[in-house]
Amino acid sequence: MAIDTTETTSASPTAHSPLGTRLSTRDKLVLFVLCAAQFMVALDFSVLNVALPVLGRDLGMSQSALQWAVTAFALPSGGFLLLFGRIGDLYGRRRLFLTGLALFGTASLLATFAWDPASFLTGRALQGLGAAAIVPTGMSLLTTTFPEGPARDRALGISGTLLSLGFTVGMVAGGVLTDVLSWRSTMGLLSVFALIVLPLAPGLLPESRTPDRPRLDIPGAVTVTGGLLALIYALSTAAERGFGGADVIATLAAGVLLLAAFVYVESRAHAPLVSLPMLRRRTVAWGNLGGLVTFSMMSTVVFALTLYLQETLGLSAFETGLVFGVQGVMSAVAGVYASKVIGRFGARRTLVGSLAGQGLFVAGLVLLNAHTWSVWLATAAVSLASMCHLGAIISYGLTVTSGVPDEEQGLATGLVTSTQQVGITIGIPLLGVLATTSSDLLAGVHTVLVLDAVIVLAAAVLVAAGLGRDRSRPVEAEALGLR
Repeated sequence: MAIDTTETTSASPTAHSPLGTRLSTRDKLVLFVLCAAQFMVALDFSVLNVALPVLGRDLGMSQSALQWAVTAFALPSGGFLLLFGRIGDLYGRRRLFLTGLALFGTASLLATFAWDPASFLTGRALQGLGAAAIVPTGMSLLTTTFPEGPARDRALGISGTLLSLGFTVGMVAGGVLTDVLSWRSTMGLLSVFALIVLPLAPGLLPESRTPDRPRLDIPGAVTVTGGLLALIYALSTAAERGFGGADVIATLAAGVLLLAAFVYVESRAHAPLVSLPMLRRRTVAWGNLGGLVTFSMMSTVVFALTLYLQETLGLSAFETGLVFGVQGVMSAVAGVYASKVIGRFGARRTLVGSLAGQGLFVAGLVLLNAHTWSVWLATAAVSLASMCHLGAIISYGLTVTSGVPDEEQGLATGLVTSTQQVGITIGIPLLGVLATTSSDLLAGVHTVLVLDAVIVLAAAVLVAAGLGRDRSRPVEAEALGLR
């Protein structure tokens, strides 16, 4: 099935270099717009965290209600990713991307000037809905604009670096902005990003969609969106109240049943929302497993270390942010070299090696104790683990989307981004509660880190076995012009 590439061809890097590694000014601007949007969404995941206590006092939100500042964003951003990715495939990725940007910017302004909890949570929910449109369509536009090979590797490397960096920058910026200005400035920052990107996007981004426009799979859309919403709600709520609550058990069961119904519906649909043969691809199935583990387990490490640094070592929120600032810088360094590593060893080998490295460096964190010198061990180990984590992010995205036709890129990148969102959501509820419920916080943190490392290392073995031997010869970095 051919794709409408009327504008895509003019933007493609292959028009400028046989190897597609030299980017024109227009190519760089396209990459800037797409990466800035992804960075903005990544920033939103963490920029508000440090500001939550101040926000609660200002708006009159109880301590137990503060979780909804996060959950209100996570529900729509994770629940609608797959659906919006497919809608972009069928009706125009650029169109939906621009709509998501406009909605995200408007919602950020609403959250900035919120006058009560209801208006603030409405703004957060609309931000999440906008993010659900931006992320899969932005990734699809990137993978259809930059052809498979070194150009796409390079573009995804930059995108993955900014995704990881955005989460870290958000933690540091959130504390600084809240102390210097107010919690409202964290939401105002996001609206500024949207105002910068939105005017540039229409004239730069190519439109792309499938030309035949099959009917949208409504039963599939209802079951997968409902299932993801229920699953994310249950896991987000469990992070605060544990898994024993009746609402947690009910929504978790509903999520599992709806996702099982989704698989049944897709097996019989004439034009399914998700192609089951695609899910049976080794690269898609095992690549997404690697992505799920690297995201969920790294978010757990950040959560556990935040508790450890502040509660055990007595660091302030700002000092804790500086530790994670070093982590962000090292992640950016890893992003610079990731495309070279992938060019030499291939995405599959890089994914397995990155998972193994992440697990080993997290295992080193079990040496943390109550002495102040441990802050240096924590900084070094989490930074090195994050460098491997960044390699896993980029290589799993390449593994999942490689060999997928352009008309299904929205679906493939929707799976990638759904894996990211679910991964970020499930890690803390599954393992983080072992630290918060332990009578000895340091012992609880050690338990979390040991289990985290074991899970990541086990995933590295499973992904290596599942992907099998990569029979394609890795292309030397020098041949790709990456050195």
